Amino acid sequence: MDTIEKLKNKAIKKNGLSAAEALDLFIEGTDHTFRVLAAAAEIREHFKGKEIILCGITNAKSGKCPEDCSFCAQSAHYETEASTFPLQKTARIVEEAALAARNGAEFFGIVTSGKALTTKKEWSEIFKAIDRVGQQGLKPCASLGIIDAQKAQDLKAAGLYRYHHNLETSGSFFSNICTTHAYEEDVETVRQAKAAGLSVCSGGIIGMGEGITHRIELAETLRKLDVDCIPVNILHPVKGTPLSRTAPLPPLEILMTIAVFRFMLPDRDIKLCGGKEKNLRQLLPLGIIAGANSIMTGNYLTTSGRPSALDIEMIADLGLAPTREAAPTCTCAIKIKRTSGRTKAK
Repeated sequence: MDTIEKLKNKAIKKNGLSAAEALDLFIEGTDHTFRVLAAAAEIREHFKGKEIILCGITNAKSGKCPEDCSFCAQSAHYETEASTFPLQKTARIVEEAALAARNGAEFFGIVTSGKALTTKKEWSEIFKAIDRVGQQGLKPCASLGIIDAQKAQDLKAAGLYRYHHNLETSGSFFSNICTTHAYEEDVETVRQAKAAGLSVCSGGIIGMGEGITHRIELAETLRKLDVDCIPVNILHPVKGTPLSRTAPLPPLEILMTIAVFRFMLPDRDIKLCGGKEKNLRQLLPLGIIAGANSIMTGNYLTTSGRPSALDIEMIADLGLAPTREAAPTCTCAIKIKRTSGRTKAK
């Protein structure tokens, strides 16, 4: 029995790979990429069946973030073309949630810029929006920055199903990406959300200059934190940010990374997110073959996605089905008119 088959069987027994085994898989898979992808597909189907989860999000508050994350269009440290606007009204958020529901989404995330929400008015609006999103038949999610134990409990009481908080990269690489807060603050937010009984979505961005060992380290951290869903974003360089000239990862390396995550986290949800269309291009369907069982559909925070109908068509062409049936009039995300402004450097 060769290495790929041996490691696949280990993962199917719900024994995620060690860091050393994951590195061996990545190295050996360089010459046998499609065998590794096929094995990852077997692991995905063993634990997740033939269904694919669709998730939608809304950019509920944009820009003027005090953090200096080097990939981010919304950081106030950089001059970008990202829009800036305050927290949107509940009605606007619900409108986008209803569209996501019609387009087959099972989860819908409310995302706000900044390290954390700070005013009672904002929190009141968020709690109201969570309740209203749930009324659309969706599982409400939120990404609101760093939270403490009390806020995690408040979100749970408000009806939140899942809290999203990316670690972005490994602890050993984090200082290359962000210097305005400590990695442990992000880790502690994940811990507090789990302790409050919330499902947790936490992953990162690949292609920021890190290597495969950093990605494996991130996967190990996520496994120790017992997160439920791992979003995999691929860097979409933004003009004006420090990573604007970063060379893209080869598509096959992206697919191998997704596969390694599936081998390491065999029974977790792995979600293809931002940058998937730009970076995987014609190989996008292979992201599911590589082990992803979830897709972020529609638009992202500051960049456009693609019509949800294309995601549903792709899923069907692979012989799979979304967990929630889309309405017959499934469309792409609506074009949202908001007051634009340029984020300014401090």
